[in-house]
Amino acid sequence: MQKIETHRLILRNFTEKDAQGLLEYSAHPRVNCFLDDRISTLEEAAVNVQKRSRDDSYIAVCLKDSNDLVGELFYLKEEPDTYSVCWNFNARFEGMGYASESAKAFFEYLFMQKEARRLYAYVEDDNCRSQKLCERLGMRKEGYFLEFISFTAHEDGTPKYENTYQYALLKKEWLKQKHS
Repeated sequence: MQKIETHRLILRNFTEKDAQGLLEYSAHPRVNCFLDDRISTLEEAAVNVQKRSRDDSYIAVCLKDSNDLVGELFYLKEEPDTYSVCWNFNARFEGMGYASESAKAFFEYLFMQKEARRLYAYVEDDNCRSQKLCERLGMRKEGYFLEFISFTAHEDGTPKYENTYQYALLKKEWLKQKHS
C-alpha cells in the first residue's frame, strides 16, 4: 500500500515496530467484534504484525510526529466494487479526532485508488462511538439487524447475539458531500 499522510497522521503498512502498539489495544478489546482478535503477549503481537505487514487490507494508523501506532483500518473487498470497512483504535488516543481524520483519508483511498463504488460498515448497537464516526463520515444508516451475529456466550454457554446497524456510503454520495 502507498503511504498516505494527513495533517497529523500516517496511514501505512504495518511494520515490526508496531507490535507493542497493537498489543496495547488488542489485549483488551472494547467491542465484542474484536474478541477473536485478542492478543495477550508481545510475541503474539509480533506474529500478528508480521502477517498484517504483508496484507494491504490492514492499514496502520500512526502519529506523524512519533510514528506511534494509534489504531488500524481494514477492509474486505466484495467483487466487483464494494468494500466492508472496519476500524479499531487505542482508547488512550480517544477523543482526539484521529479516527475521523484517518477514516476520511481511508475512504478517499478506497474510492479513488481502489475504485470502490460502495463502502459499508457493521456496528453493534451499543458501540456509540463507531456509530457517531459513521455519521461524521457521511454514511447513512441502512439497516438494523436483530440478533445478527454472536461473538460471546451467555453463562449457560448459549450464544449471545448482537443487534447490529449497517451503515453505507456510495461513491457518488461521497463525491457530492466532498464538493459541497
